[in-house]
Amino acid sequence: MREIYITDVSLRDGIQSLLATRVRTEDMLPIIEVLDKCGFWSLEVWGGATFDVCLRYLKEDPWERLRLFKKHAPNTRLEMLLRGQNVVGYRHYADDVVEEFVKKAYDNGIEVFRIFDALNDTRNMRKSIETAKKVGALVKGVLSYTISPVHTIEYYVNITRELVDMGIDIISIKDQAGLLSPKVCYDLVKALKSEFPNHPVHLHTQTTADLAQMAQLKGIEAGADMIDTVFYSLSCQTSHPPGETMIYTLREFGYQIKVDEKLYQKAGDMFVSVRKKYKKYDVLPPYPDVGVLLHQVPGGMISNFISQLKEQGMEDRLPEVLEEVVRVRKDLGYPPLVTPTSQIVGSQAFLNILHGERYKVVTKETKDYVKGLYGKPPAPISEEVIKKILGDEKPIYHIRPADLLPPELPSAREEAIKAGAKSEEDILSYALFPMVAKEFFEFREKGEKLPPEEMLEEKRENIPVEFVITVHGEQYHVQIAGRGEPTAEGRPFFIRLDGKLEEVLLRPLKEVEGVSSPYGEITAGTEVKPKRPKPVGIGDVASPISGKVVNIKVNVGDQVKEGDVLFVVEAMKMENEVHSPVDGVVEDIFISVGDVINPDEMAIRIKPTKI
Repeated sequence: MREIYITDVSLRDGIQSLLATRVRTEDMLPIIEVLDKCGFWSLEVWGGATFDVCLRYLKEDPWERLRLFKKHAPNTRLEMLLRGQNVVGYRHYADDVVEEFVKKAYDNGIEVFRIFDALNDTRNMRKSIETAKKVGALVKGVLSYTISPVHTIEYYVNITRELVDMGIDIISIKDQAGLLSPKVCYDLVKALKSEFPNHPVHLHTQTTADLAQMAQLKGIEAGADMIDTVFYSLSCQTSHPPGETMIYTLREFGYQIKVDEKLYQKAGDMFVSVRKKYKKYDVLPPYPDVGVLLHQVPGGMISNFISQLKEQGMEDRLPEVLEEVVRVRKDLGYPPLVTPTSQIVGSQAFLNILHGERYKVVTKETKDYVKGLYGKPPAPISEEVIKKILGDEKPIYHIRPADLLPPELPSAREEAIKAGAKSEEDILSYALFPMVAKEFFEFREKGEKLPPEEMLEEKRENIPVEFVITVHGEQYHVQIAGRGEPTAEGRPFFIRLDGKLEEVLLRPLKEVEGVSSPYGEITAGTEVKPKRPKPVGIGDVASPISGKVVNIKVNVGDQVKEGDVLFVVEAMKMENEVHSPVDGVVEDIFISVGDVINPDEMAIRIKPTKI
């Protein structure tokens, strides 16, 4: 009787696929205690988007989350998903960052590293595999599965051969978009087991198109040794097969499973109420997305993609954007759509639709990808597309991208300490996400806590979420994020001003000197900035997309030429460079680093030297 091993991925990929990764640590600790007693081979609880989201949105320390998980699950291996040279970010980091991150992840509780590269370029996986093996961890070397003319069984066997030569312990098939059919899964596993009989084969399959359970069954029949599942209350849609069901099915076929299915179901029962708590992120339809077989957008991205399109007021154009995703993916050499290539392709498709012209506006990441700074594309990119995106620059596909990067930790350490870092782990957080980490350090230093999740609902009955107030003749833009319980002094509201969450006290329906608003008196001492003017002239520069200003390249009085980069806006996890439309002089700047800006607001005014 052959034993099949199971990794539960509920508290990483489950929440990432269905709830935009927004579940707080405190809501998961009671559940991981139960999962720890179930008998899993491992629990995947870290990596992927969790690191970024902890810092950026939850104002939690991801390292502390990991330590708490280890404390509450001492009996089971903890596993993480690592993006190779991208670590847990969206660009390549220098080797010293990769090495130190892997070491610290191991020190804080990670025993299994599932390592992948979005392009299956094994050069981008070498350093993390080498370091993980050196510290004594187990390594799953990942094949990022996708469908295209170049992604054949032979292609994946050749990639696996390179990974086996690097010393991986387990071969992992990563079907992040739910594209792996039962037949291909059987054929692929059979080929891998025939070629590499001493290496276990692991299946990570997502249920987006409802192929996953069938694929797992046929893969196990072909010789696969391990599968990923989630508990039932986080299963299906764009997530994973329900583990309780797979255990039942596999036992019927005579396989041995050493997992307590009753305890597993108990964990699922516990999460039912937690999922309701995060209902505002639970945006996916309750039926399979068979369209994924065409657009291939993965489960972990689709829920975030919908939310991001809503932020841009474009949710009704989702089908149009998904069609453009297919075209952009082909243009870029059929990359598998997994972080960061899913964001690169998705953001570029969005910009193409937004501007009504393909590649009129190109993200920095798209340029870097075409240049070869993410690795070698699976298929050649046409000279026409290269020329349109890079101009006269030439790609550098023959070079391992990280070989171009000087060590980053020395300068990051100095900056991080100034920004408020208190540990080696903090320094790594800063090296990966400088602005996000700095904001977290400041939040932590103040001893603040986010309001309870139930107070952060975007909409409440009879509560406007967006309005304009007038103070001394000036108009200010306010967005309501949630509200607290009323007190004798008034009701606390949580509002966003320039993207920052603030708490204010409102007294309903009361006129006060200098303030006219149907929503009450603002009594907090927060500085409120007026809405920026609208761009009207040829030198008035706006952002092409709603997002956060992460860099400003010019100062008032600077001479600029048409095409010069003026500032950079982060949106949909990508950096978008905004260029000068004219030759001229920078006359005024209406933005600061950290501001949130919209396309109808002027960012910079340039006085043209020629009209």
